[in-house]
Amino acid sequence: MEPLKIDKTDDTPQVILDVDNEFFEIAGRSLPEDVNTFYEPVLRWIEEYAHNPAQKTVFNFKLTYFNTASSKVILDILTMFEEMIEEGHDVLVKWFYLEDDEDMQEAGMEYSEMIRIPFEIISY
Repeated sequence: MEPLKIDKTDDTPQVILDVDNEFFEIAGRSLPEDVNTFYEPVLRWIEEYAHNPAQKTVFNFKLTYFNTASSKVILDILTMFEEMIEEGHDVLVKWFYLEDDEDMQEAGMEYSEMIRIPFEIISY
């Protein structure tokens, strides 16, 4: 599978989805003007990846801010991972937050309670 790499901007996160290097990450601020257009290739890539994933998928979220529209897409991504687990695949989500960012820590905790996925919440 070809890697998907999207450079970050002031309003959109960096996205790296790379099977060969086993690196999967969304990092930065997520408040795109058109959330569907921005995340469509990401969702399509993950959907295709789910058909033949790596032995273990470790997905990093390192978001410093996301808007309401992005929160729905994050839930969609996590739901896709939940389906992968139900099909017997090994998935771990690592939710990173800045040490003093209680809002992002709480968001990670809320997602971890909504979805049945192994979840690590990590401050940095």
